[in-house]
Amino acid sequence: MESEKILSAPPRLKFRNEWKYLISEPEAYFMRERLLSVMQHDPHATDGKYMLRSLYFDDIWDSSYNEKMMGIEERSKWRIRCYNCSDSSIKLERKMKRGNYIHKDSATITREETCDIIDGKIDFLLYHRHPLCREFFFDCRTKLVKPKVIVDYDREPFIYNEGDVRITFDSNVRAAVGSFDIFDASLPTLETLEPGKLVLEVKFTEFLPAHIHKLLPLNGHEFTAVSKYTLCYERAYHLTDTLAGVSKTNRRNRI
Repeated sequence: MESEKILSAPPRLKFRNEWKYLISEPEAYFMRERLLSVMQHDPHATDGKYMLRSLYFDDIWDSSYNEKMMGIEERSKWRIRCYNCSDSSIKLERKMKRGNYIHKDSATITREETCDIIDGKIDFLLYHRHPLCREFFFDCRTKLVKPKVIVDYDREPFIYNEGDVRITFDSNVRAAVGSFDIFDASLPTLETLEPGKLVLEVKFTEFLPAHIHKLLPLNGHEFTAVSKYTLCYERAYHLTDTLAGVSKTNRRNRI
């Protein structure tokens, strides 16, 4: 008699906490000084910083943008990410969001594969060794997912091993326009944040140590209404937030 096969349950997705704040440059300066006493810069950064460039994709209905603006709790978006406009490390990523929790899947791709995706030559993804690429192919074919906007910013990352904590200062957030070539460092860009402002992101998995939590801005600076993607989407396409009935500049002033 053959023994019954035991079907294993699918792996549970690992979600991380993600908090965002909009802070001023003076606030960032003093916070950096305090964080340096308990955290360290990410060793992958050069002189503590690197430039991030992400090409975001959206479907024919602009679902990623509209779901964010409508406050849908569970949503996801696709992007291709590189560092300093270099092809030394290129990732296709799907970022899933559930309230203040995030999960990210990623697959390493080549420069040639990236260029083919941008040009709409995606048939190779159906036979790709990485399952995430095959899932991306499915979304591209069924939802007509296409490149939407390039998001650039300069990041200063801090890490702390206990709790898998990562705190980043993202400045000079801008939308690159004129092309979807993520390796072209000369693309013109449009600023999105008010002068003197930057985005602070706090990510952790298990827990956030109390001595780090005390260093965070807790006086009404929580920045969850918009994302860098929606800011750059609006800036690149000259949109205003029709749901709020006010311009994006006025909306930011209310946060």
